Amino acid sequence: MSRFMYPTDELAVTYPQNLWAYYRVVVYPDGKIDDQLKRDFYIELCRLEHWSTRQLRERINSQLYERTAISKKPEETIRQEITTLKDEGRVSVDLTFRDPYLLDFLGLADTYSERDLESAILAELQRFLIEFGSDFAFLARQKRITIDHRDYAIDLLFYHRRLRCLVAIDLKIGEFEAAHKGRMELYLRYLEKYELVDGENPPIGLILCAGKNEEHIELLQLDQSNIRVAEYLTVFPPREVLQAKLHRAIELARERFN
Repeated sequence: MSRFMYPTDELAVTYPQNLWAYYRVVVYPDGKIDDQLKRDFYIELCRLEHWSTRQLRERINSQLYERTAISKKPEETIRQEITTLKDEGRVSVDLTFRDPYLLDFLGLADTYSERDLESAILAELQRFLIEFGSDFAFLARQKRITIDHRDYAIDLLFYHRRLRCLVAIDLKIGEFEAAHKGRMELYLRYLEKYELVDGENPPIGLILCAGKNEEHIELLQLDQSNIRVAEYLTVFPPREVLQAKLHRAIELARERFN
């Protein structure tokens, strides 16, 4: 019998007055969540980030679990990382980053520039951080760095408290291209050399683009460079379309582990 068939100790500690409301959302979010790992994921993140029942329901409806990188890993890996989160309160990179990111709240027109995207994110920073996760802290916009007398600008710079690292975000209005990797690697090595403080982990790069090709990502071995690539959606698609897209992405990712 699933250990979440009855109210859990985790939610009882965090939400002693409203446990039943949370329990009903987890077990009956427009239809029962039958997958044990998915239930564990929502329970632990809800406890960690102190979601309201409305936020919990929104995250389930937006397919948050399927959008995290962890969902594309083998089940044993997922189980181990959720157990680590529960027992030690320690999050992994795969639990933190998502793909795609839903930025429909930015209200962008059909055509927009990278600067328009950046400005919209800053104007809606609070909602942007909610989509990214509660542990992200904003540090800088268009952070200027100089390398060999040449000036560069990191679009957005964040810090993640639990990962204890800087997160550099490069915004692209088109599809991911191989050349984007070199620019992000340059940013990360600069941050590692000049911005790292004692106790911090190496920085992570996120290239946020309007589209990507999975084989490019695989061949470039971006994980080895601490770089993530994710799509963003400025219009929330029909739930069934998003669900089908994410399930297909999970299937393709897990095929690579077999």
